[in-house]
Amino acid sequence: MNCTSHMKRNLLIPALLALLLFPSCGTRHERPEAQVQKDTVYPLGFCTDSFSLRSGELKKGQLFTTLMSELGMDPAASHRLASSLSDSIFNVRTMRPGDPWEAYYDSCGTDGGQRLRYLVYSRNKVEQTVFSCSDSLCAWLYRKPLEHSRKYSDITISSSLWNDMNAAGASPLLIIKLSDIYAWTVDFFSLQKNDRFRVIYSEETCDGELIDIDSIYFARFDRGDKALPAIMLNNHDGGNIYWNEKGESLRKAFLKAPLQFSRISSGFSYNRKHPVHGVIRPHTGIDYAAPTGTPVVSIGDGTVISKGWSGGGGNTVKIRHNSVYTSAYLHLSKYGNIKVGDRVSQGQVIGYVGMTGTATGPHLDFRIWKNGTPINPLTMEAPPSEPISPDRMPVLDSVYRALNSEMDSLGRLASIVPAAGAQ
Repeated sequence: MNCTSHMKRNLLIPALLALLLFPSCGTRHERPEAQVQKDTVYPLGFCTDSFSLRSGELKKGQLFTTLMSELGMDPAASHRLASSLSDSIFNVRTMRPGDPWEAYYDSCGTDGGQRLRYLVYSRNKVEQTVFSCSDSLCAWLYRKPLEHSRKYSDITISSSLWNDMNAAGASPLLIIKLSDIYAWTVDFFSLQKNDRFRVIYSEETCDGELIDIDSIYFARFDRGDKALPAIMLNNHDGGNIYWNEKGESLRKAFLKAPLQFSRISSGFSYNRKHPVHGVIRPHTGIDYAAPTGTPVVSIGDGTVISKGWSGGGGNTVKIRHNSVYTSAYLHLSKYGNIKVGDRVSQGQVIGYVGMTGTATGPHLDFRIWKNGTPINPLTMEAPPSEPISPDRMPVLDSVYRALNSEMDSLGRLASIVPAAGAQ
C-alpha cells in the first residue's frame, strides 16, 4: 500500500467525524451533554487514539509560530493559521508560559517520519483550542464538561477564617463569596474566636478540580446568641438577592470597610499617642494596614467633595453620601479615576493605599462624620436598603424554612459521619 492510500485510510474516519461535529471550522459547536456517547463521539473533534501524542508546556518567550515550528509545522502554514484566528477562538496575546499543550501526529512512509495533525492548547482549566494543522488549517473551541454539586460547610473560628476554612475542608473561595454577602453586616477584619459560619452552596468542578463557587443558597453567621441568616431569593430586578428572615436586605447603605485583606493597626481614639510626633492627639478614624497599591473603595454612593493634599493626611479623598454622612480616605498613594463633583457608587475604587503625608507605613486612615461629628466607623450602624416587597414575604419565608431545615439535617449528618468512619 502506497503512502497516499495509507494516509487516506487513516484520515477518512476522523475527517468524516470532524465534518459531522464541526461543519464550519473556526465556529464553536457544543453538543448537548445528554447526546454525548463516550464510545462513539470524540469530544475534541478527532479520535485521539489514532495518533501518537507529545505533550509539553509553553516556554518563556515562546510565540505561537515558534511553538508550531518546533512541533514540526511549516512556518508559512503556521503564519497562515495564526492570521486566520479570531480572538474568540484563540488570542495569541493571552498565551502564558506554563500553558499545557498536546500535539498529535500520524506517521507515513518507511522512514518513520511524523506529521503534525492536531494541537490541543489549554487556554485555562476549562477551555481548550483545537488546531487542525495539516490538510485544512482551522481551529475550534472545546469546553470541558463542568460538574455542579451541592455542598455544606461548617466553620468555627479558632485562629483565622482562612486557616479554619481549610481545616474544615472548604475552599477559601468561600471567603470571597461570604465577604460579599456579609460586607454590610460582618466585619471580616474583626472576627472573634468561636464565631461560626454555616453555608449551603454549590461548587463548580472540572476534571475533579474546583473552578468556582456557583452560588451560596443559604448562610448563617453566629456570634454568641446572635444569628445573621442570609437567604438567597433573586427577584430578577437587578437589586439585592440576599435577605434575613424578616425580609430586610443584607445590603446596607454603607460597606463595613473600604478595602479588603488588611488588619486594623490603630483604632478610634481621642487620646492616642501619635506614632510620629509622640504627643497625645485625637485619632478620629480607623487605620487599616495594607500593602501599597491595595484598592480603596467608597463605602457608599455619594459625591466627591474634595480630592487633594491634606497635610499630614497626604493624598485624601472626601465623599459626601447624604445630608448626614461624610467619609474620608487618607494617605493614598494615588487616586482612582475621579474628580471633585463626580458621583461615585458603593464599591467604586476611589484610590489606592499608600503612606503619603505623615505615616510610618502603608495604611488607609478611614474616617466618618455624622452631622459633622466624627464617629467610630466600627460601631456605626449603617442605614439599611429597601426591604423585600410584602407580596414576596411568603415566598421568602417558605425558602427560609426549607433551607434552615436542610442546614439542620446536614449539620446532624456531618456530626455523625466522623464517628461512623472511625468504627
